[in-house]
Amino acid sequence: MARLLLPQCCCGGGLTPLPLPRRATALPPPPATGASRRALSLASRRALSLRVAVAAPTRLVTAEDDGSQSQAAAPAQDAAPSESEFDPAAPPPFGLAEIRAAIPKHCWAKDPWRSMGYVVRDVVVVLALAAAAARLDSWLAWPVYWAAQGTMFWALFVLGHDCGHGSFSNNVKLNSVVGHILHSSILVPYNGWRISHRTHHQNHGHVENDESWHPLPEKLYRSLDSSTRKLRFALPFPMLAYPFYLWSRSPGKSGSHFDPSSDLFQPNEKKDILTSTACWLAMAGLLAGLTVVMGPLQVLKLYGVPYWIFVMWLDFVTYLHHHGHNDKLPWYRGKAWSYLRGGLTTLDRDYGWLNNIHHDIGTHVIHHLFPQIPHYHLVEATEAAKPVLGKYYREPDKSGPFPFHLFGALAQSMKRDHYVSDTGDILYYQTDPKIAGGAQTSD
Repeated sequence: MARLLLPQCCCGGGLTPLPLPRRATALPPPPATGASRRALSLASRRALSLRVAVAAPTRLVTAEDDGSQSQAAAPAQDAAPSESEFDPAAPPPFGLAEIRAAIPKHCWAKDPWRSMGYVVRDVVVVLALAAAAARLDSWLAWPVYWAAQGTMFWALFVLGHDCGHGSFSNNVKLNSVVGHILHSSILVPYNGWRISHRTHHQNHGHVENDESWHPLPEKLYRSLDSSTRKLRFALPFPMLAYPFYLWSRSPGKSGSHFDPSSDLFQPNEKKDILTSTACWLAMAGLLAGLTVVMGPLQVLKLYGVPYWIFVMWLDFVTYLHHHGHNDKLPWYRGKAWSYLRGGLTTLDRDYGWLNNIHHDIGTHVIHHLFPQIPHYHLVEATEAAKPVLGKYYREPDKSGPFPFHLFGALAQSMKRDHYVSDTGDILYYQTDPKIAGGAQTSD
């Protein structure tokens, strides 16, 4: 790498070079001969250059860096931190407007026909899987069906999730109709979930105000009985939590996604909650009727087991988008929190072959910051935003065909991420050694 020694005064650094020594040695008169004159003239120029170089502050300039001071010339606090010194809790040197400007304009466009195409695709696959499994009715085929159909239920949820964000289309009625059909079919109260999920997005990364999978303050954590702690932190129980969350929310919060008087909702949203609860009850009634006609075992095999696979997918994905990074990520409260800082603590995840099946929901950081972007533009939008995000964007670990690598991240996080301090505005998860199996409490 070529390095050039330049006077600071020539590099736009804004520093005044030190004055040359007043006692400069006078140069001798040139000799009479031409050769001697040329030799002495060269020596004189070198001496003058040396005095200028010694007198002026210098820096190293490389081909890669032609505008920043070296560590030797800059104060230590101004030096760029190494990867291990990067502070994810530091206020970012960019704003939402800069991220938005980096994303191509077409990424914001919503195509209802394209969105409906994904709905038709997923519904056809769901019906085909159910028909094939019912026809085969083999205990060799059922486990494959359960895994595949549970994943497709999860894909339906993601499309309904887009309806809830308004990224499905610009038509509010279309979003509502499609969202109710998709979510009710998998026993999710569309409006109840839509509103609480909106609260999650508006407060992501805030200890008290976030809505799902947020940390428990230490005092609340210590007040939980041992069975509740086990259900929250001992696998596989946390991966079965979603239906119970819909009914009673998280520890420390009250209300229900089915109750229009819950503090989750505003008084003017009562009709919305009644509508989605009625749709949920209609689906429950349909399942009850099918149970009478087909028998409980057949309904359990065709619908019940895939439903619980879907629940596991939802809890698994949602948790890992906010937990389980190799380095601990901050949570905030008070004035330290902002929409941008909270959003930058979310994580992208790679699910291998499943990325397309569940509509790139793993591309989560940009989705959290700009939930109005349709899922089919999230990958492109993320690539465009990466230069702005810098180290605040954490590249996901690459997956094989199936995301088995994420099971380790989940298990590690469940063992170490238990509660946060009751005080302070920038917080990191701490560990309960009783759950961690004797591990020391982390700060």
